[in-house]
Amino acid sequence: MNEVEKYIDEFPKEVQEKLNELRKNILELAPNAQERICMRMPTYDLNGKWLVHFAAFKKHIGFYPQPEGIVAFQDKLKGYKTTKGTIQFPIDESLPIELIREIIKYRVKEQTK
Repeated sequence: MNEVEKYIDEFPKEVQEKLNELRKNILELAPNAQERICMRMPTYDLNGKWLVHFAAFKKHIGFYPQPEGIVAFQDKLKGYKTTKGTIQFPIDESLPIELIREIIKYRVKEQTK
């Protein structure tokens, strides 16, 4: 079990499912990304730079696609709490996987230019 799997394993089953879904999509869309724990959260690096991070909290799952990933999708993120580099997905709702996949694809494209 790697360090990201250990991180995910610390949460209740329903949260684990969401975190595993996020992880699966990141690894599928960014197969060359390096997976590790950084700042106490799963982190994915591509070409020596941060691609995305995610973390679970009591009331939300934080997804960190860097500021560029927020700005590029601000219209589609209107229903979610965001900050400069964070999107908060309520823990008691389904993850918007298609939107997350779009953001990941965008970030991969940006880092492979």
